[in-house]
Amino acid sequence: MLIKLKRCELRPWQSGDEQSLIKNANSKKVWDNVRDYFPHPYTLKDAEEWIVRNRDVDPAVNLAIVVDGQAAGGIGIVVKEDVSRINAEIGYWLGEDYWNRNIMTEAVSAMVDYSFDNFDVIRIYAEVFEKNYASRKVLQKAGFLEEAILRFSVIKNNEIMDSYVYSILRD
Repeated sequence: MLIKLKRCELRPWQSGDEQSLIKNANSKKVWDNVRDYFPHPYTLKDAEEWIVRNRDVDPAVNLAIVVDGQAAGGIGIVVKEDVSRINAEIGYWLGEDYWNRNIMTEAVSAMVDYSFDNFDVIRIYAEVFEKNYASRKVLQKAGFLEEAILRFSVIKNNEIMDSYVYSILRD
């Protein structure tokens, strides 16, 4: 499975992505904008475990964002369960060297289409830290609407802050 876009490609994680994954994921600036379970520092063991966990999932829920042949970031969904099973949460990150190039907007839009085509969901949402203005803009450019501000709902780097919820619905 390969999704070719103008600025990048989306594909399943594969053996050989380890060094690029470490290089791009091992960043405090990246880690500051993702959930705490994203490792920091990002080690070879973390990369190997991530690739093993994701390479044979079909349909894939976590994809590499590939730029110029390198795994520059990641994007994925979590399909919710029980009464929320018609929802998927999207998450993504991109190595600092690739910021401000409209790569993520393109990747998010493609992941939304892929998710609606491959999973039985009608709503995709993202929860973004209040200070992550770039991610909020990515979601808006990809067609997501701001749905809620969850006041003092997250803590990152010992700072309690709001999170913003954005969503997009299947046509």
